[in-house]
Amino acid sequence: MTRVNHRIRAREVRVVHGEKNVVMDTREAIKLAKNAGMDLVEIAGNATPPVCRIIEYGKYKYELSKKKKASETHKQKTKEIQLRIAIDEHDYGIKLARAERFLGQGDKLHVQLRFRGRENAHRNLGFDMMKKVCEDLATMGKVDVRPNLKGRRISMTLSPLPKPQQERKFGRHLEHISEEALEADEGDVDEHVDEHVDEHVDEHVDETGEKQVEATSNNPEEIVSAEATEKKDPVADSE
Repeated sequence: MTRVNHRIRAREVRVVHGEKNVVMDTREAIKLAKNAGMDLVEIAGNATPPVCRIIEYGKYKYELSKKKKASETHKQKTKEIQLRIAIDEHDYGIKLARAERFLGQGDKLHVQLRFRGRENAHRNLGFDMMKKVCEDLATMGKVDVRPNLKGRRISMTLSPLPKPQQERKFGRHLEHISEEALEADEGDVDEHVDEHVDEHVDEHVDETGEKQVEATSNNPEEIVSAEATEKKDPVADSE
């Protein structure tokens, strides 16, 4: 707790004000501060004697708040979007706009595509879609973990490009969505599901059982080649 003026308990204090740095009686220091239209603020109570500044207390609190914000770096999270090979163009645009929003915030992005029923026989379409996502998000992020197949899911991870290099393409798809709705959807995992195609799908992401392969290229042509590797020996690759 910061002590101010008459709440300062010590009989004498070291006053730092401009170029001055002197030890004086606390009451005299308070009087000096009041005459200047300011406050005597204790900034180092454990020192002997306590160190105080003559400053407006409101300004002092503001300075502390600025320093705290400056010292706090953005804690990077991993956000997620989920896709289907049957997704329509409008919903795809919204998903990619959200992806751009996450990457623009400095968060990593986990992209997951799920197969249902007979869709599992068309895994090549899933890898084609992942290739398209890579191309569409190339101005916002780079691939960290290449598309890899696990069961009925293909997933990959992207990390954000430096902000000066980022360029959004899908922002228009969020124009009709309120800021409140966007903030409500800002969890660590984007669990929005298109109800007309996937309303009963369990949205849990099995991160512990999924192999992640470090990307050696951000080229979509090379990324999509992961499909062939997975098809040849998915069991060996997942070991």
